[in-house]
Amino acid sequence: MGINFWRTRVSAGKSRLVDSFEMRIADINTVDLQQLHTLSIGVGWPHRADDWQFVRELGKGVVALDEAGRVLGSAMWFPYGRDFATIGLVITSPRLQARGAGQWLMDHVLNQVPEGNWGLNATRASRRLYRSLDFTMEAVVSQCQGEASLPPEAETPPGAEIRPLGMADLAAIAALDAQAFGADRTALLKQTLPASSGLGLFRDGKLEAFSFCRRFGRGHVIGPAAAASDADAIAVIRPHVAAHAGKFLRLDTREKSGAFSDFLSHCGLAVFDTVTTMSRGRPWPEVRERRPAGTPKIYALAGHALG
Repeated sequence: MGINFWRTRVSAGKSRLVDSFEMRIADINTVDLQQLHTLSIGVGWPHRADDWQFVRELGKGVVALDEAGRVLGSAMWFPYGRDFATIGLVITSPRLQARGAGQWLMDHVLNQVPEGNWGLNATRASRRLYRSLDFTMEAVVSQCQGEASLPPEAETPPGAEIRPLGMADLAAIAALDAQAFGADRTALLKQTLPASSGLGLFRDGKLEAFSFCRRFGRGHVIGPAAAASDADAIAVIRPHVAAHAGKFLRLDTREKSGAFSDFLSHCGLAVFDTVTTMSRGRPWPEVRERRPAGTPKIYALAGHALG
């Protein structure tokens, strides 16, 4: 029987003594965006206040507050369908990182649906914590970014037409994304559409690849993007790169080699860092090694927290 993540609730009033003062859990929607922005800046993450608002509208989350109401930690989760959710934005202030605050926040998130299936993308610093919570490592995500270069010339794949996407295409986008991701992300896509520039690749009127590009952090991020081949993925991503040539651009991908990886390198999007895809419960549904060649897959993540 499926588990409805949407019916979970944040339990207010839970507290813990950390670093000689008491901290308490609160719903992430009860604090000011600037406090969240300050928290992410403190650990070197690029999220703007608008980026925090984007994820707050989509998911659920908690913050750790000290006695003065300052935000010293956060954790969010994003339900997709009835039995899978991703976890992200797990941040603790530097002074609390070695004092168990991260595990306290994670315990609170996991206790919302103890028997649920969870996925996340872990930084090097957080992998040990997640392994202690029974998360299993599955794949590596490359954070590709830099000042974008004009992409190489390329012909549209045979029989394909590329055009902008709008809300009228939501059902087709969600269906293709569910094939590639392995869970229903209609809510994410519905929120992404008006906040992004979207492109779709159609053959005989059927959507076979898509990509989105939106403001994020230092510039723009491309994602999510799904396709069944490198050629189709390049075709829907290339226009975004061209539109932002000379500007900061980011794309997160699990592709390690091949035409798509080479394309990113030619566009100036070098690997800046990596994170590790991990799962608890059933395996993360979208990891490529479990998908036959020629079936749709995720070429660009919506974000580390969003999958």
